[in-house]
Amino acid sequence: MSGHLGWRLLGVVALLGAASWLAVDRPVRLGLDLRGGTQIVLEAKDTPRQRVDADTLSRTVEVLRRRVDQLGVAEPTLQRSGDRRVIVELPGVYDPGEALRVIGRTAQLAFHPVLGLAEQPETGPSTTTGRAPGGELVLADEDGTRLRLGPAPMTGDAVGDADAVLDARTSTRWEVQIQFRGEGGGQWAALTGRAACAPDDDPRRRVAIVLDQRVISSPQVDPSVACNQGIRGGPTVITGSFSDREAHELALLIRAGALPVPVKVIGQRTVGPTLGQAAIRASVQAAVLGAALTMLFMLAYYRLLGGLAAVALLSYGLLSFAVLLALRSTLTLPGIAGFVLAIGMAVDANVLVFERAKEEYAASGKPRVSFDRGFSKAFSAIADSNMTTLLAAGLLFFLASGAVRGFGVTLSVGVVVSLFTALVVTRVLVELAVRIPSVRARPGLLGLETGGRLRDWLEGRGPDLIGRGRRWLAISAVAFAVAVAGLVVRGPNLGLEFTGGRLLEYRTAERVDLDATRRALADAGFARAVVQASGDADLTVRTGQLGGDAEQRIEQAVRSVAGPTERLRAEFIGPTIGAELRRKALIALGVALAAQLAYMAVRFRWTFGAAAVVAMFHDVAILLGIFAWFGKPLDGVFLAALLTVIGYSVNDSVVVFDRIRERLGQGSRESLAALANQACLQTIPRTINTGLGALFILAALFALGGETLTDFALALLIGILVGTYSSVFLATPLAVTFERRRTPGATAAPRRRPRARAAPTGGAGPRTDQEPAAVPSARTPRPTPPRPTRPTGRQAGGARRLARSGRKRRRR
Repeated sequence: MSGHLGWRLLGVVALLGAASWLAVDRPVRLGLDLRGGTQIVLEAKDTPRQRVDADTLSRTVEVLRRRVDQLGVAEPTLQRSGDRRVIVELPGVYDPGEALRVIGRTAQLAFHPVLGLAEQPETGPSTTTGRAPGGELVLADEDGTRLRLGPAPMTGDAVGDADAVLDARTSTRWEVQIQFRGEGGGQWAALTGRAACAPDDDPRRRVAIVLDQRVISSPQVDPSVACNQGIRGGPTVITGSFSDREAHELALLIRAGALPVPVKVIGQRTVGPTLGQAAIRASVQAAVLGAALTMLFMLAYYRLLGGLAAVALLSYGLLSFAVLLALRSTLTLPGIAGFVLAIGMAVDANVLVFERAKEEYAASGKPRVSFDRGFSKAFSAIADSNMTTLLAAGLLFFLASGAVRGFGVTLSVGVVVSLFTALVVTRVLVELAVRIPSVRARPGLLGLETGGRLRDWLEGRGPDLIGRGRRWLAISAVAFAVAVAGLVVRGPNLGLEFTGGRLLEYRTAERVDLDATRRALADAGFARAVVQASGDADLTVRTGQLGGDAEQRIEQAVRSVAGPTERLRAEFIGPTIGAELRRKALIALGVALAAQLAYMAVRFRWTFGAAAVVAMFHDVAILLGIFAWFGKPLDGVFLAALLTVIGYSVNDSVVVFDRIRERLGQGSRESLAALANQACLQTIPRTINTGLGALFILAALFALGGETLTDFALALLIGILVGTYSSVFLATPLAVTFERRRTPGATAAPRRRPRARAAPTGGAGPRTDQEPAAVPSARTPRPTPPRPTRPTGRQAGGARRLARSGRKRRRR
């Protein structure tokens, strides 16, 4: 074993050992659907300046959502309840006291000029608030000295960012460093410039920073600051006697912004999981079965290579799980299903390498050389396809929020770990295997000879797919029109997360069998109702908008299981995926698509990027249209499936484009259409095997996963099938069409002088006769302009394939 391979093997083993330790040592955070959590009910209060209305309550929910995100709570649920209340549900076991301390504060931040000292009480320091004559605000500073404060010329809206840091000089005191945004820097300079006009040690040289009517810091402007010049540029530091926790909470509150109105905690309780144990058990069994079928397929098709790929996929699962634990991510049931699906889609990188290795083996007959070249030639396709996905995932994380941001984290982890396992773990295992002489002498054991008939058929008699490009474009246009018609005529059936609905709460004499209650509600026509235990013996039912006697039917179904019940409340609840969350998600998605287009324009051509994005829109529209025609609900689980389909669609197109780019780099003088057709045919084995790897898992989830994951699996099944179709029959013909319009009459290859070729010997007559005709090109000099006959691209391709097969026979 070479030292280089030995060190790589040692590194892989050490990393897997660390991941195993983390998986065993660190507890898993489960979401509200699997474990439940803490529910906090807040009520908004009127103020003299602001009454609570629908807009105020919506802004309150968004501020609370930002605060919960800043707390590091993944997959929370926030929704309006009635006219004034907000329900906050935090999954897992969290410290309710800390959550209440942070999310319940109004956090109105203001910066006031100090006008002087107020009259001090005779009985010691005072912390009371008052008003001096003329409307001045009187507040006690950090030491209890009462200050007269003028109107605040700036508020927390001028602050762009805030971080808790240690004092740079002593490294013992905590302080909060803030950065201003927009006009905030100028306002701060004006405020400190006016204060700098007062003499040193004069109270008027101070600036009071007030949070919720309490002075948290009142620093004096440094003597070096000139009058009316102020402090310009750079961060500003809020100092005080802050502990570590207080400094971080203050920074969090400043970043998240102030609540438009105060809120009061009116209830706090523990809630159970939204899914029943039977549904969870069935879904996990389906996921395990699907993953096992995928690995068995790899083993059956690729033999020993399939077994090595299965080991690499298990390593992928372990490493991804460990990274999510290290990031303290919260696992939900759709997240677990997506995680298992990622294992199936991680097959793609291994399949790309193995298929390239088989092609190289057909040309060289040497296993070790074949694998070296296979990894080398597959690297660009693997890197580019994963980079486009990683770009989208990163932008979703930085620009979106809530569940969409969590999806970005999970997707990013999956992409990075998939790259590592395919390019490092799989390669180490393959290199170890081919170093064994008995294995190297049996290429059939390595799976290098499987799929030969399909490859020979595609090379010898493969159809001219791109030649029928207009037909495929017409079919895609019709499918797109039908899908859009479904969205217009039927309209999307938005689920509870998008529209809100009704919350019904009942009190029962004793704890109720929640699975039996769910079955009773399903029999009554409310299969998608969300049932949760609440407190000791309460039960909540959340469903969409109800009409007629629907509430009575729900209550009868609950009583049929629980016996005598008392209805505690029935009120409207708002969407958990609100307008602000949707707006941020759409912005993040738009920026992500623009970044993908720019990346593909750099790595390929802008025409290829545009074709891939058009194909992606086609896939998304068809998926949405099918769900609209069949009345399937669009909920949070569907959103995760939709984002996965977007990544898969672009990934599939990049693999085909990589083959075209490779042929262009070889200086081929064939037309771009001929190169594109060959690229599509050469990637068909990879497309079939990768698709099957994901379809085994999705079929198991669809058949056995229960009501929760059925639509999730259906959406992904449709998305993968349509995405596979569009990468070959839409994206590639579109790229060829765009290229023709960009450079009419140009061939694929760059300009180069024609070179004379020595005629091959040993019966290569077909190549000698037909080779010139096989390279129709606008750049090839023609002896006579009028040509009576000219072989088509397909005929010429057949001649070249015939010549190649003749050379292979001679080598044998």
